[in-house]
Amino acid sequence: MSEEKKENTRFEDRLQSVQELIARIEGGKLSLEDSVKEYEQGMKTLAELDRELADMTRRLTVLQEGKEQELTDENV
Repeated sequence: MSEEKKENTRFEDRLQSVQELIARIEGGKLSLEDSVKEYEQGMKTLAELDRELADMTRRLTVLQEGKEQELTDENV
């Protein structure tokens, strides 16, 4: 998947594509070679999704900590 296409594809849509990929592999109709290629693509996509999720979690933590700081400053 190209960088531009990844940026325009929602997290949820890419996760769905991995789930579909898993179903194709588990379906048993792919050759061994195709199964390995699909597996490699799925692992790559999952790693990208994991990095994005970690980044989103960090961003939410920063936002939450900033809000807590505001509340603490207001109570002084």
